[in-house]
This record gives sequence, C-alpha cells and structure tokens, in this order.
Amino acid sequence: MANGTLLRVDAVEKTFHGADGPVPVLRGVSFTLDAGRTLALTGESGSGKSTLLHVIGGLDTVDGGHIRLGETDVTALNDRGRAKLRRSRVSVIFQQFNLIPSLNVASNIAFQARLAGRYDPDWTADLAARLGLTDHLRKCPEQLSGGQQQRVAIGRTLALRPELVLADEPTGNLDEETGEAVLRLMLDLVAETGAALLCVTHSHSLADGMERKLVLRRGQIA
Repeated sequence: MANGTLLRVDAVEKTFHGADGPVPVLRGVSFTLDAGRTLALTGESGSGKSTLLHVIGGLDTVDGGHIRLGETDVTALNDRGRAKLRRSRVSVIFQQFNLIPSLNVASNIAFQARLAGRYDPDWTADLAARLGLTDHLRKCPEQLSGGQQQRVAIGRTLALRPELVLADEPTGNLDEETGEAVLRLMLDLVAETGAALLCVTHSHSLADGMERKLVLRRGQIA
C-alpha cells in the first residue's frame, strides 16, 4: 500500500443520552493516520477512547464530524455499508478476544478472511506458525490460555490483510510478560501486512512501541 493519509478523523462528536440527560463523550476530535503507520491512543478511563475506536470501525455512528478511510466517508455509510467495511478493510482486536466458541482455532483464524472472500491458506498457515498456534489448530478457544486466545484474535484480524487494524486494549487481559510478547508479534505482523494500526491502551510500554501517541482527555485530543 502506498504511503499517504489512510484515516482522517475530522471534528468528530458523539453524545450518549442517559437518565440524567445528554453526556458528551467525543468533542470535536480530529487527527490523521498514514497508511502503514502505528498510533497509540491513551487517556483516562471514560475519556472516550473506546467510543472513538468504535465509530472509526463503523461499530457505532457519530453525531457530528466526518471519518474517512481512503476515499470512503465512513460516516455516510448505512448499516450494510459499515458491515462491509468491517468485513473487508477494517479489522478490530478486542480486549475480550471475541472468538467463536463452537469453532476450532484454525476456523477462528480463517473466519473473517473467508467472509471477505480473501482466504489464503498459505498466509493463514504462516500466521499460525508465527503466532505459535500450529499445534493448537484443532483445539477450541476454551482449551487455550488467555495469551493463546489473544494470538488467535490477532491471527484472525491479520488473515484478512486489512488496511486498518483497530486494537482496543489488546493486552489488557494478559500478564505483563505475555502481553509484551503478544505486542511484539502484533507489531511485526502488522508491519508485514502494510496495515495501519490504531491502538487504544492504558499501557505505557505498549504506547511506547507505537510511532505516534495521542492523549484523549474528556473527549478531546489534549
């Protein structure tokens, strides 16, 4: 993928409505991310980090502003358009792994790539080997450790070869040593695919591994 601006977030606003009235969560957030680059998004709990990740990935809608992925205005897409975006161009790594319990490791890794019609058995096998999962391909997620499950989630994301990887506290459920190992693997593999990576994290060590850092404070870039 050629270098250049891949993601453009422009004056994005999001408000939730609770029993006590409207609660502004994102207040005019703007930034860009170039293709093939990595960016850490940090900030206190409740600062809007996960909400921002969700609207970028089309998991939620904005109340104002625009999000563009390449030439696509994500904020103008309907439900079907956003689902197609997630199937083919954007992939999310969640803290809770979100693996499919009824599928084995091999099928979980291949799942999103198959949905997109982009399944490459050689690339998938290489990913499994690089992630240390070759001996676990026939196991179900419940038979794996937390670190192994997160490796499966990373493999599933990268098997698609997306343009943009969104990671929401990807090492939050792992011990420090396992988290560091998973982070190194994730960064190496993201670099190989040429994807851009936007990572929401509380971890200073994880943020320090990214090329750029942004701090979100009370719904605004600090």
